[in-house]
Amino acid sequence: MAQITGQAGVNLSSDLASYLSGQNGQVTSEQLTEIINQYLTGGDKVAAQGGNLSTGIYKRFGDFDTVQGKVETITSGLWTGDTGSLATFFTSSVQTAASLDYYSNVYSTDPATDEAAVVQYAVAFGNKYGSGSTSLAVDDSSTQATKATYAQYRQILLEQDDEWFSFASSSATPFNSEDVFIINVARARYKESMDPGNMEISLSGSNGIQTFIDDSGKKFSDTVGKAGRVFNIVSGSLNLGTENPATIAENYSADGGAAGGQGFGLFYPDQGLIVLNPSSLAATVGTATDSGSIGGAVLYKGFAREGYNQFLLHEMLEGGADFQARRVENVSTSHYFVRAQNREFNFSNNPTFVTGSDGTFKESSFEKDPKTYITSIGMMNDANEMLAVAKTSQPIEKSFDKEVLIKVKLDF
Repeated sequence: MAQITGQAGVNLSSDLASYLSGQNGQVTSEQLTEIINQYLTGGDKVAAQGGNLSTGIYKRFGDFDTVQGKVETITSGLWTGDTGSLATFFTSSVQTAASLDYYSNVYSTDPATDEAAVVQYAVAFGNKYGSGSTSLAVDDSSTQATKATYAQYRQILLEQDDEWFSFASSSATPFNSEDVFIINVARARYKESMDPGNMEISLSGSNGIQTFIDDSGKKFSDTVGKAGRVFNIVSGSLNLGTENPATIAENYSADGGAAGGQGFGLFYPDQGLIVLNPSSLAATVGTATDSGSIGGAVLYKGFAREGYNQFLLHEMLEGGADFQARRVENVSTSHYFVRAQNREFNFSNNPTFVTGSDGTFKESSFEKDPKTYITSIGMMNDANEMLAVAKTSQPIEKSFDKEVLIKVKLDF
């Protein structure tokens, strides 16, 4: 029970005396509680018995009718339609050649036949020195797209003085990779962030299908960098989990002479980005479907043409035919308790409620026992502008011997 003491108590006593002396015996609980509540805060405030009654079609929410500022965490499937698994992968034949130098958009349905197809993610390839770009011998306007791609994602994800994408290593020193594959999930798909621990990619190559997840389940605390949380990509599955040794590819030995024990990649859930190490994928996944080795120098020399190396990653994903992921959103919610007491909202201004020019009830039984059926609730501001409409799942009967309480939840 709250106590109002000191100067606040003196002021309250004065306000109550002033109110009572001016009412000539016409005292309402609503006005009394309004005066008292001026001197109380939060849960100490007093509710008026019976609440406010409405004699029209509008009723103002009271202090105890709203609960605002609650935040709920909602998780849902990452892909279009809130699905958690992507099994079909299409690229667009109309994507411009200029943009294909840098990335390729991937759809869940064929954009050539489905006008409603939307981008799920993009794949890209970057090289610190520009290798794998279309050479000037082939195209005089070549801009070394792979070098620009590497620099772009380095600027987004790494600290200012960090020039390399560094992956886990079997030695004490991280492996600095000059090559990276990028999976860039569309912002409309991941919204606030991807959900760590609920991501699995399947990649197909000459060694069969290999699955990879993030190592968030192995960590007691998140590693946070410039781009938010970051996790290692490790060999494993959502069903079976993983072990620490699976963080690296132990058996890598490719044409470029690179050492074994390189990490598979990094996962940035807050950015919707997955950075993969082509060298370690070559050791584990093996040869891509139709493009030769995907590791070391052979990566960008196994083509009839230079450039467009991101299609190697697309082929591996398409062959794996399963990209599972979920997203997380923190949604701000407000709850409104709509109360229709027994004496409220028992009549309707709908023309079908009455008949004739004298306003006779269409149903004779309504003369002694009127009834209405609540199907929607309009929420207005002080200017009588409609802000939101809530619909009931079925009509709710309202009469003098029935009261109704409906909770309306608004998400923002």
